[in-house]
Amino acid sequence: MSERIPLRKRLLVRLLIASGLIAVCSVAATAWLAVATTTRALREEQGQALAADMEVLAELSGYAATHRDWSGVAATVRELSAQTGRRIALTTPDRRTIADSAPPGTSLPPTAAATVDPLRTDTSTERGAQRGGTDPRVVGPYRLTTAERTKLDLLARKRQSCFARNGVETTLTRTPSGRPVVADADGTGETAYVPDECADGLLNTPTRTEQKALTELHTLARGCLTRAGVNPRLPLALWNAQPGTAFQSPSFASGYDKTGVKDMQQAESCLDEARRAQLDPYTAPVAELFLGGGGSPAVRFDMSPGNKAKVVGTAGLVLAVTVAVTAVVATRLVRPLRALTAAAQQPPDRHVRVPVTTRDETGILAAAFNDLTERRERLEAQRKAMVSDIAHELRSPLTNIRGWLEVTRDGVVDPDPALLAALHEEAVVLQRVIDDLRDLADADAGTLRLYREPVRCDELLHQVAAAHHVAADAAGVELRTDIDRTPWLDADPVRMRQALGNLVSNALRHTPAGGTVTLTARQDGDEILIEVTDTGTGITPEELPYVFDRFWRAEKSRSRRTGGSGLGLPIVRHLTAAHGGTAEAASEPGKGSVFTLRLPGGPTS
Repeated sequence: MSERIPLRKRLLVRLLIASGLIAVCSVAATAWLAVATTTRALREEQGQALAADMEVLAELSGYAATHRDWSGVAATVRELSAQTGRRIALTTPDRRTIADSAPPGTSLPPTAAATVDPLRTDTSTERGAQRGGTDPRVVGPYRLTTAERTKLDLLARKRQSCFARNGVETTLTRTPSGRPVVADADGTGETAYVPDECADGLLNTPTRTEQKALTELHTLARGCLTRAGVNPRLPLALWNAQPGTAFQSPSFASGYDKTGVKDMQQAESCLDEARRAQLDPYTAPVAELFLGGGGSPAVRFDMSPGNKAKVVGTAGLVLAVTVAVTAVVATRLVRPLRALTAAAQQPPDRHVRVPVTTRDETGILAAAFNDLTERRERLEAQRKAMVSDIAHELRSPLTNIRGWLEVTRDGVVDPDPALLAALHEEAVVLQRVIDDLRDLADADAGTLRLYREPVRCDELLHQVAAAHHVAADAAGVELRTDIDRTPWLDADPVRMRQALGNLVSNALRHTPAGGTVTLTARQDGDEILIEVTDTGTGITPEELPYVFDRFWRAEKSRSRRTGGSGLGLPIVRHLTAAHGGTAEAASEPGKGSVFTLRLPGGPTS
């Protein structure tokens, strides 16, 4: 009775569990990856859109800072729209269109993305707009004349040379108003360290244009300062906070050391108001910026209940299909395995064969099991036959020896030399059978020892022919040798003579008088072929596959007059295999047989 397999260890259950886990993990991983990837993509897209929006706003703010109106902005709007791939519309505060990249009549988005006002910008960009301040590109009355620029350039180069003499590396930059600035080597800002030799104050002194603009700014701010109770009589240098200038002046805060923080804040507020009033005529009017699809807040990707239901339903369907397919496949896999298990558990005397129903790995396993069963059946039959053959081979000479000894003991026959010779012959036969069995046992156990040495094939064949010359003459058979050149073997000469001697003895035994037995040796690539060819009775095709089996004889009578012990050819096969070669037989009834030994060539061949 077969052992019952626990449910958790059955192949079908394990396949179902494995497939279910794989399906669940794959669905979960796919869903998580889709959500994570989509969220990341949306955020990246929103970040790119925000950067593009800031670029558009900076471009339009720069246009407003350098133009008094929007009359020529349409070309800039179309160019920005082509670059960003988005709709860009510019309108007045009351929604009258100034410029629009969309076809006429297209409705505007519900809300504006930003307000374009270079005097009140709250956007920080690389293009110069500052948070809560004025776009530095608005210079208005502070723009230097050509002569002033030339003069300041000379002063800037002179100061840069002075810095260089003192070991300070600098670079020259220029503000939107045209004033040169001696900045740090990386150009990020005005150098903090000024050698005493270079601090002449000439480069930082306001030009006539700047002083005129500062005086105007002072006039505009005076009323506000007076109303706030702040001293309006301040040096003009303290008003150096307008766009487009960068020369150094005493700290604006230092002029109010005695007025307190509140007065400072009020003065700054008055200054900002006066500056915007001064620059307003030089900038374009305030406009509203509309961006198609832009301006929306960051979106977090989240599945709706309907989408969640779809994902769960799809996951359930995938799981169900996976389990169903696995169940079908596992059942087809388990069925032949169960049949194999049942066949393997049968008693040894029952050779059950499993039907091969598939051509996959399981079918191959079933076919291999059937082959193994057939080989076991053949080996069992050979084992029984070998026991019988060994008993027969040993019984015959022992029976003869026992019989002659008993009649001699009883005085029936005298122990003359002829009787002793007969007993000796039987003992020699018995010894030969025992030696053959011992050689086969050593070959089976892998303990057959070889003493290899370079062997000339012509000498080997001549020695074998000489040893069987008397037997060949007695049988009336011609024994020949034929050697092609002089091939060499790396072999045990004693064992090779034994193997060839068995083949020659077998050939002489089955070759009638007047026949021929030929020993040949020749080179075939890296191998040596030694053949023993006879013109004897031959072997039928049905018997040919069994010629190297133990105790096999062409005649079934087991007569020693026509056959040997049946161990010669198996010994030949084992000795040849021990040398790394193969033994083959070919025969045609009535025309003779050819036994071929294919051996590796020797080092001097």
